[in-house]
Amino acid sequence: MSLQKIGLVKDDPWLEPYEQDIKHRLSTYKNRRESIEKTYGSLEQYASAYTYYGFNYDDTKRGWWYREWAPNADSLTLIGDFDEWQDGLPLTKDKDGVWQVFIGDQHKIKHQSLVKVRIGSNGIIRDRLPAYIQQAIQDPQSADFCGQIWHPVKDFKWTDKKFDINSIGQPIIYEAHVGMAQEKEGVGNYREFADEVLPRIKSLGYNCIQLMAIKEHPYYGSFGYHVANYFAPSSRFGSPEELKYLVNSAHKLGIAVIMDAVYSHAVKNIAEGLNDFDGSGHQYFHEGGKGYHTGWDSKLFNYGKPEVLQFLLSSVKYWLEEFHFDGFRFDGVTSILYEHHGDHVEFDHYDKYFKHQIDKDAIIFLQLANDLTHEIKPGAITIAEDMSGMPGISRTIEDGGIGFDYRLGMGIPDYWIKLLKHTPDENWDIYQIWEVLNNRRYKEKTIAYAESHDQALVGDKTLAFWLMDKEMYWHMSANDDNVVIDRGISLLKLIRLLTASLGGEGYLNFIGNEFGHPEWIDFPREGNDWSYKYARRQWSLVDNEELKYKYLNDFDTAMVHLLSETNILSARPGQQLNMDTENKIIIFERNNILFLFNFNVSKSIADYSFNVPLPGKYKIVLNSDDPSFGGHGRVDDKAIYPTKETINGKHQLQIYLTNRTALVLKKTTA
Repeated sequence: MSLQKIGLVKDDPWLEPYEQDIKHRLSTYKNRRESIEKTYGSLEQYASAYTYYGFNYDDTKRGWWYREWAPNADSLTLIGDFDEWQDGLPLTKDKDGVWQVFIGDQHKIKHQSLVKVRIGSNGIIRDRLPAYIQQAIQDPQSADFCGQIWHPVKDFKWTDKKFDINSIGQPIIYEAHVGMAQEKEGVGNYREFADEVLPRIKSLGYNCIQLMAIKEHPYYGSFGYHVANYFAPSSRFGSPEELKYLVNSAHKLGIAVIMDAVYSHAVKNIAEGLNDFDGSGHQYFHEGGKGYHTGWDSKLFNYGKPEVLQFLLSSVKYWLEEFHFDGFRFDGVTSILYEHHGDHVEFDHYDKYFKHQIDKDAIIFLQLANDLTHEIKPGAITIAEDMSGMPGISRTIEDGGIGFDYRLGMGIPDYWIKLLKHTPDENWDIYQIWEVLNNRRYKEKTIAYAESHDQALVGDKTLAFWLMDKEMYWHMSANDDNVVIDRGISLLKLIRLLTASLGGEGYLNFIGNEFGHPEWIDFPREGNDWSYKYARRQWSLVDNEELKYKYLNDFDTAMVHLLSETNILSARPGQQLNMDTENKIIIFERNNILFLFNFNVSKSIADYSFNVPLPGKYKIVLNSDDPSFGGHGRVDDKAIYPTKETINGKHQLQIYLTNRTALVLKKTTA
């Protein structure tokens, strides 16, 4: 390694004691990648295992190859409706533990044929879903899953060639779950989402959607986090072609599509998933307790096994190439990085990032996954859900990082909810708010968010519900004055705007939260009589002109368009201009745009004065107190505010700053 300091250490002198650890991490990655390239020719070729394993049609021989890696198994037999689930076709095993069979056309395996693989090991026979299956469907009566051959006569016709992921710039992300995106009490589908929800997202101004629960998962209520099939889009939402229709439709609207991807763990189910696939107990996962996540009740991958690494990287490539996804939000990255999975660990010392129970094989997987994603689709977006604060998580691999483009600002929503739960408005500490929203590592980009699906699940509440609770059931009529609702709407606008404009280099919102969707999310389960009442989005609330939800929706639309038009998120972090603890006022500049926040419970201040960097005339471009946003109309949006030079040569603005109000100003030539 060069004696020159590595980028990550250059930018953080506190990392100097760990420079050799970081350099070793980089050299280990390079060695692994060079080994892969020497054997397979390229990383992309290595990550093409789905073109060899699973079911692949051979046009020359006119039939199907089916291959499966199962080194500990004694026998594999393909069974299915092609012979009415009778004797099936036996596979043969090679020295590397790979089983295969060629299935000629005479066996009548075709598009939509149902299949399973019967695996014998240590005297136990089990019928399983093939590991690389690209479609799995559930029998509505028995609830059992079957593999399904997916090989349409006509390939899907993509019409998204003009879409360029690089054109969206700063990601403004709309997190959504296809199944619960409809108002009906049932499961929505890919086509409904494309036709009915995408136009809403486009109108709101978001340039990226983050889709949850795409990979097949046996239990709907897992929110998609207990994945069984890593190459199969969930059939409960429709066919693979209909998912392609959704992605294609988004691209035609100029909206990128990223997947909430779960590579941190897998469902423990034997019938549907990979658990104990070849009978060894540890084929895809670590052996014994190391392979089980007690908090999640799921299985943990052994990233050090070449076949497992290839399987997971091939899954990454498959979704990018086959379905045109534009990147991934990697779930549970903290669990991947550390052998303790972040459980009951305080990350209060740098030793814990580099010395204690680091899973080096897992880090290599994440680095390879990031490199692979960006090689296949330059400009693709990768986001790490890491609560540990690992230095370099969103720095380049060459700089000593893990290679993600962004990390999630997970401390921000936790802080807002803690503040709402435990601190009266009049005691809010504006310096603490500023610190939380700016707590990110130098050169490591962050996706800020005030709330996501985590805050909306049963057991927690959305910000709207924390602020307004049961009053939302009775006082959301547009002509109903209610102090609880008035406070809630006012603060919700301020919290969202402050988070979006100050908290990071990207922004995320969860479906429906833009209009303050009431209540929690509760998927159908035994405890609620398998009801879908709370596993849906009530669009009729925001579409009803007689209700106040429209105010929050319209403010969110104005906010998102402002973020886009002014390139706020691409600019350097916000710069403090005025922090007034007595009046609860925060004023800062970002990309030459001025943001003014008055969190005061009751105090409005006429001719509030503060210094600005640039002289000139300013106008209001967003006003949370505007009546169209449910405000009181106390500030004149049409007024022009000229700066005045003070005796010490500073440039000063004066403005009427009303309580619980946010104003955004920009220079004007008018």
